[in-house]
Amino acid sequence: MPKIYEYLGYVLFIYTDDHMPIHVHVQYAEYAAKVELHFEDEVLTLKVRKVRGAKLLPADKQKEVNRFIENYANGIVDKWMKIHVLKTTVKNEKITKKL
Repeated sequence: MPKIYEYLGYVLFIYTDDHMPIHVHVQYAEYAAKVELHFEDEVLTLKVRKVRGAKLLPADKQKEVNRFIENYANGIVDKWMKIHVLKTTVKNEKITKKL
């Protein structure tokens, strides 16, 4: 499960043997979520899913990570394709400035 981004305490990662739709797993302290990226005519919508056995992110934390995912959606899709289609490795990026 390669980490793809670290952002102000959030860790975003993708499982190498995962499934569609394109999504990222988010860990923040004892909280976790799975966020699906859905595209329709270039419009991005996010669907947040609960991770079994973990507490869902509090609303303010989810809002912050959603903002990050919206801003980095192209990079997330690129990393997803590299992992799942090209079967290559990706670099973890640390983002230290709040969006």
